Amino acid sequence: MAASCNSIRPQEGRGGEPAAASSGQPAPAELAAGHGAPPRSPAVAGPPGLASPPGAAAGRATAEAIAASAGAFLEGLSRGSRGRAQLAFESGEREDWHYVPRRRAGLALGDMDDRERGAAHALLRAGLSPEGYRKLEGVLLLEGILGGIEGSPAFRDPGRYHVAVFGQPGPLGPWGFRFEGHHVSLNFTSAGRAVATTPAFLGANPAEVPSGPRKGLRVLAVEEDLGRAFLASLTPAQRQRAVIAPTAPPDLVTEASRRAALPGFDGLPAAEMTPAQRAALIRLLEVYACNFPDDVAQGHLRRIERAGVERLHFAWAGSAAPKQSHYYRIHGPTHLIEYDNRGGDHIHTVFRDLQDDFGDSLLARHLQQGHGAPAGRRP
Repeated sequence: MAASCNSIRPQEGRGGEPAAASSGQPAPAELAAGHGAPPRSPAVAGPPGLASPPGAAAGRATAEAIAASAGAFLEGLSRGSRGRAQLAFESGEREDWHYVPRRRAGLALGDMDDRERGAAHALLRAGLSPEGYRKLEGVLLLEGILGGIEGSPAFRDPGRYHVAVFGQPGPLGPWGFRFEGHHVSLNFTSAGRAVATTPAFLGANPAEVPSGPRKGLRVLAVEEDLGRAFLASLTPAQRQRAVIAPTAPPDLVTEASRRAALPGFDGLPAAEMTPAQRAALIRLLEVYACNFPDDVAQGHLRRIERAGVERLHFAWAGSAAPKQSHYYRIHGPTHLIEYDNRGGDHIHTVFRDLQDDFGDSLLARHLQQGHGAPAGRRP
């Protein structure tokens, strides 16, 4: 399963155009304006063992890059701003994640000057692939567009996205950082020159910009289009197995849970797919893994392959018609992807590592190797 993340980049234009200027930051003017279910297969029982390598195993280059970028970001802050941006690694805030508008720990983009925002964006570029960063820019751009649509620019403010650094960035760690706001929650945990990158949430509202200079922009177009194409590729018998409910759930089934626990595997197993269908399923999965740099993406994909591609399950709920509510998920022994499109124009997506969300396996292995308890409080 040697993915080429470049192969899944959307073509430029409708649905794939860059969300913002090539400077790497959203344009300031734009930002100023967010049947019964089939039988279940048994889920993997019990917590994962340390014998399973965490998804971070292949992420050394990214771990080093984010440590350097986070250090530079913190060093450039005033004492007061750094006090807001940096928290103890053991802070309960680190695992208190969500994707709705609410009060958040950390330093908001709107409270940074241009240089500080530039350093924050450099940190995000270090933790994401070019395509992942393009999507992130797009989500921030949509927040301003949504504010204009709703007539609530103060509430839908692209400046209300927060950077929080947990612990002291460095090659050994443990430390981590989060970038979060409406429709974004990116969580990174690093230790021992490795990095865990989940939970990773991105959303889009509107799913397609209806008017204005960005009319037709679809920030998460590939996630929707490949999911629909995969459903369309199924035979009637396969579709009957894959469709688990006639209506889509109102949100992600696992929501913002600390652990993404589902009682079993629903839907169509990859073991019952044709080779071409399995390849298409993997391509859809790669869309999510490849939001991260290649070393991280390949780590996730290798673990999925080791666990058995045939054990992946694809489930769909809701309508197959465009502009209607629909939902899908890809669920396997090691990872879970959920996509929910409420009303056909409001997308939520999440990529979760069932063994290594918030670095669970990574940190356990770090302790097992004799590094002791986290000492993440800033000096």
